Amino acid sequence: MFNVLKKGGKFGLNINNMSNDQSVNYLLAKGLDSAEARSQAISSNISNINTAGYKRKYVTFEENLKNSIDNLELKTDDAKHIKMGNDYGAITTNTDSSTSMRSDGNNVDIEVETVNQAANELMYNALITLENNRLSMQKAVISGN
Repeated sequence: MFNVLKKGGKFGLNINNMSNDQSVNYLLAKGLDSAEARSQAISSNISNINTAGYKRKYVTFEENLKNSIDNLELKTDDAKHIKMGNDYGAITTNTDSSTSMRSDGNNVDIEVETVNQAANELMYNALITLENNRLSMQKAVISGN
């Protein structure tokens, strides 16, 4: 995020942290995109609860992001040369091929989907709150309040 400096009653902006702000923007956007994809997968699962042979869908983002970060090579000639624009933390929708206790082969459990939906809504709301706070901070820096 922005590093706000207050000198003599005026606010300043430390532009050395701009790449950090870009990273925050990217992660917030990817987090919101993953919440949307997860919501669609959960909705699909719930709507297909009575479809014979249907296999539940799930979204992975956090695991992919962690793997991307773990494999990130940080060798650069200068601290300001971190490459931007790489697709870290891809959002993927997967099919759960596990077996089912049901005779029709459908492996959707409405209780699991309801819990996943509630958790996803909490995550979405938290990300929206973070984004709103970030935008409020930027507005305060720009307006000098």
